[in-house]
Amino acid sequence: MALFSIAAALILEQIKPLAQERFVLAPLARFAYFIEDHLNDGQARHGALAWMAAVAPAVTIVLLLQWLLVSQPVPNLLLSIGLLYLTMGFRQFSHYFTDIHLALRLGELDHARALLGEWRGRSAERLSSNEVARVAIEEALVASHRHVFAPLLWFVLIGPAGALFYRLALFFKSQWRQTEYGDFGRYAARAFALIDWLPLRVTAAAFAVVGDFEGAVFCWRTQAARWPDPASGILLASGAGALGVCLGRPIQEITEVRERPELGLGDEADVEFMQSAIGLVWRSLVLYLLLLALFWVASWVGR
Repeated sequence: MALFSIAAALILEQIKPLAQERFVLAPLARFAYFIEDHLNDGQARHGALAWMAAVAPAVTIVLLLQWLLVSQPVPNLLLSIGLLYLTMGFRQFSHYFTDIHLALRLGELDHARALLGEWRGRSAERLSSNEVARVAIEEALVASHRHVFAPLLWFVLIGPAGALFYRLALFFKSQWRQTEYGDFGRYAARAFALIDWLPLRVTAAAFAVVGDFEGAVFCWRTQAARWPDPASGILLASGAGALGVCLGRPIQEITEVRERPELGLGDEADVEFMQSAIGLVWRSLVLYLLLLALFWVASWVGR
C-alpha cells in the first residue's frame, strides 16, 4: 500500500504539479502570522508554544484519520496519496534546476543567473557560469532531500502524518528563522534539527551508495563540519563526493566575495555535472523505492 501510494503521488505530481505557493505556502504563511501575532513576545517558551499550536493539531488529526481508516483500504490509500501529493515531489524545485541547466547549455548566462536568483531569493548576477552550476547543484541536493527523501522516510515510518509532520516542521523553521525572530524562533529551529537528524543521514548515505561511495564517505567525514550549516554540510559533502565534483568555494555576491569552504573532490562544477546531479537524485529515489519494496515483500512472506 505504501509503495503504491508513493508511486501514485509521484506520477500525479508529474502529470499535474500542485501550485504550492497558492494552495500550501500562502495559507500556511497567513496561519503562521496569525500564531505569531497572538503568541510572539520574543521569549523561547512562547516560541515552543507557538510551534506546538501550529504543528500538533494537524498532525494529530491525520493520525486519527489513519487510525479510523486502517481497515478501509481505498479511503486510506486516498489519504496517503493526497498527503504525499501535498508534501512530497520533484516539481516543487526541479523546474528551476531544469531551466537553469537548459539556459547554461544554450549559453544564456544572464537568464540562468536570473533563475538562480529567483530560486535562492538572492541575486546571482555576478556569478560565472561554473558558479551558477555549482550553486544550482547545491540547491538541488538540499531541495531533493527536503522535498522528496525526508518526507518519504517519515511517511514510511508513521504514514501520511509523518510526511505532514516533517513538512510543517520545515516550514515553521523557515518561517520563524532564528536570525529574524530571536528566541521565539529558536524552538522551531531545534525541533526541525531533531526531526531531520535521521532523514538527513539516510539521504546522505543514499547518495553515497548510488554514487562514488568512498569519495562520499570521505567528504562526509572530513568536510561536512566545515560548512556554516553542518546539517546541509552533510548532504552537500556526501553529494559532492558521490558526484566527484567540487562544491562550496567562495562566490561573488553583489558587494563582496562570500567565503565558503570547499566540499567534494574532483573537477569544477559545470553543466555536465548538473546532468550528473539529476542522475544521482533519481538513482537515490530508485534505491528508496527498491528498499521499500523489499521490506514489503519480506513482511508479506513473513505472514
